[in-house]
Amino acid sequence: MDVAPLNADRVLVVNAGSSSLKLRVVEPDDEVTVSFDLSPDASRSGDADLEDALSEAGCIDAVGHRVVHGGQRFRSSVRIDDDVHRELRSVTDLAPQHQPLSLAGIEAVAARLPRTPAVACFDTAFHARLPPEAATYAIPADWRQRYGIARYGFHGLSHAHAARRAAELLGRAPADVRIVTCHLGAGASLAAVRGGVAVDTTMGFTPLEGLVMATRSGTVDPGAVLWLLRRAGLSADEVAGALEHGSGLKGLAGTADMREVLDAADAGDAAAGLARDVYVHRLSASVAAMAASTNGLDALVFTGGVGENAPAIRARAADRLRFLGVEVDPDRNSAAAPDADVGASGAAVRTLVVRAREDLEIARQVRAVLSGATQPDVA
Repeated sequence: MDVAPLNADRVLVVNAGSSSLKLRVVEPDDEVTVSFDLSPDASRSGDADLEDALSEAGCIDAVGHRVVHGGQRFRSSVRIDDDVHRELRSVTDLAPQHQPLSLAGIEAVAARLPRTPAVACFDTAFHARLPPEAATYAIPADWRQRYGIARYGFHGLSHAHAARRAAELLGRAPADVRIVTCHLGAGASLAAVRGGVAVDTTMGFTPLEGLVMATRSGTVDPGAVLWLLRRAGLSADEVAGALEHGSGLKGLAGTADMREVLDAADAGDAAAGLARDVYVHRLSASVAAMAASTNGLDALVFTGGVGENAPAIRARAADRLRFLGVEVDPDRNSAAAPDADVGASGAAVRTLVVRAREDLEIARQVRAVLSGATQPDVA
């Protein structure tokens, strides 16, 4: 049955994470007029903080929820109904740390705004059109078909915004620019964007694959994991816990904070220096791989906490990527404000720093869904 288009000027964006429940009201001009970071416990029934936040938010036209995993079914944002809610719950095992939090946020806000349309916006959706050669693992067909093991990719909301904003800063149409976006935060991933569409990414079936992260290992030889299970006597839970929470920068340098790693490395700490160098090695090698997927590179984009605030990481990565035409200007790079070009004059590839704004991307997708418009990836 066709649904009449709905107005969605004032969108409440809900981002339920392990450390906070973030609420933002995004106006039609993308201005954020209400902002709350609540305890994740605010999703509980009757929580006074959530009640106060929603009261202050005032009249809301629509709600947009960040949902980490859309499974195989949801390849774009979708209005939430009972069927969608059941399906989201059924794929909880694909993102056991994140999906329950998203569902709790959906339920808590719906209980308080039952007549307000709500839309689920997925971190996996931006990567849903990866070509088969990028999305498929070389594993038995039965595993792929029965268990749905494929490369889903994550951080899609951030990558989508960064790619679109980069095209705006360059004064070019998104469809005409080849971009590698680097979402570098506690979690980290790259996306190769060609013709306004994601054609490759570094995360895979889970957010463990790919780059070195704050506490996640990134890509590790599966044979090493099997050896730990078979020969070292570790349990699956022990290995999973170590790869998720005790690896990455923390496993190499003893801290998950990139600022602390860089300060210690500059002071001559060997473990911190190794952590920094391993991080940059994996990052630069992966950018080059993404550039192969885009068939060349017009812009390299840094976003996320580390991407925006660690000029030393940008400079070291750019130095390794000179062969692609990447070069940063030292002064611009050190002084970069969000949404700035830090590339050297005349460099073949522009290097940009873009502020992570998943809230704006979610609001954009909510309006597209409720207006009945087709949702483009970036273009």
